[in-house]
Amino acid sequence: MQSRIKAFTSAALSLLIATSPLASAQGGQTMESGLIDALRFDAKRQERVAPSGPALQAYIRAGYLDAKPNARADYTDYRLLKKPATLMGHPLVVIEEEYMTAYIGCCVSEGVGVTVRLDGSADKLKAFAKDNACGYSEIDDPGAELRGFDIANDLPKGKYASLSCRERDSQR
Repeated sequence: MQSRIKAFTSAALSLLIATSPLASAQGGQTMESGLIDALRFDAKRQERVAPSGPALQAYIRAGYLDAKPNARADYTDYRLLKKPATLMGHPLVVIEEEYMTAYIGCCVSEGVGVTVRLDGSADKLKAFAKDNACGYSEIDDPGAELRGFDIANDLPKGKYASLSCRERDSQR
């Protein structure tokens, strides 16, 4: 009986610790790592290190993204961050996921893209793109691009960068 009580107490303490603010901060780090793995390319296997679905689900469960994308165009879901998060030291603003649920025409290129607001040097992002078969581009007004997909936003003009880590990027 005492072993059951100890097991129950241990489980309850683990639950309390897991839901504490400290665990949430650590969870943010875990979410970022999961997203980075979905962007990272394994040259030996010729594929991304991890699937994008679990990485995005972590952000959804933690309330950073809505379950339903803000928009879907062709094969791509666009999700605007609802609360602050970072990626490689830069504020993360958009996560894109390209995948096929039904054939609508040519050219799905499965994978993930992200847009960040540059906060300092972009060298780390550029190096990551080069090392992981991703495309890198700088954007002055991603808010305008998002409005083109009917995504209401209040992103200020500024320096932004986009990483595209999709199948076609790995073939360049």
